[in-house]
Amino acid sequence: MLHRSGHGGPAVVFLPGAGLVGLDYLNMHHRVAELTTSVLYDRAGTGWSEAAELPRTATEVADELLELLRAAEVPGPYLLVGHSLGGAYARRLTQRYPEEVVGLLLLDPFHEDLHARGPQEARDKVKEMASQQVPELTEEQIQLSRSQIAPLFASWPDSVREPLIEHHLHSAWRAGLDENKNIYDHVADELRHAPALPDVPMIVLTALGHDATQAHLWPEPVLREIHRITHALHAQLAASVPRGEHRVLHDAGHGFLHEERPDAVLQAITDLLRQADR
Repeated sequence: MLHRSGHGGPAVVFLPGAGLVGLDYLNMHHRVAELTTSVLYDRAGTGWSEAAELPRTATEVADELLELLRAAEVPGPYLLVGHSLGGAYARRLTQRYPEEVVGLLLLDPFHEDLHARGPQEARDKVKEMASQQVPELTEEQIQLSRSQIAPLFASWPDSVREPLIEHHLHSAWRAGLDENKNIYDHVADELRHAPALPDVPMIVLTALGHDATQAHLWPEPVLREIHRITHALHAQLAASVPRGEHRVLHDAGHGFLHEERPDAVLQAITDLLRQADR
């Protein structure tokens, strides 16, 4: 699934986080399309794209995205906007095809060293969750989730809102769990052993505000430590390229920072587009 709006270049391409899909970024997409070409897409095995066995490697995802953009005749080079796991895929595409990327915006991205450097309690819980079988949701749980999800999409068009909510309730979260199965080993190793990022403008946005999912998973002291380590790793990542910049959002959470702070995300995209024009 690929959806394109706007005109001109460089094209901005959104790479969703695990458990999210292209349409989750629709509002930001519309704003970016006023500036240049904007592209939303779903990875194979997620959203409204064809089925694929998950998880997949970052290299597979990166190669497939570039193939898709070429097939859709979206001219490069591209400004990639990668969120969470999508940030890892954006980095992998940039490592493999540096001539195809004019800039990187990483929205609270996955970092290959976060798990190894995180609190022991967090590592133990991740291991425990990975060994558990995912249960079927009860009707009561589905309705409770609906009441929590629906307000997130209040401003989406009527034709998109309900199908998107239904997809999140029944499919997206399962695909997210499946995509995450190899991030701490295979995907992390792909990033760790790949060539350094090329000299492209890059902004890393770190979200340190309240996130309901994270608050449910981790006790407050553990979450504070995770945030501290994430902040340090993101700063290190931004400093790894000559034109890297680290920006911190204390009032946005990990999952929907593009909706909680759309101004900050749009400003970062605008800044990177200006650098691409130089």
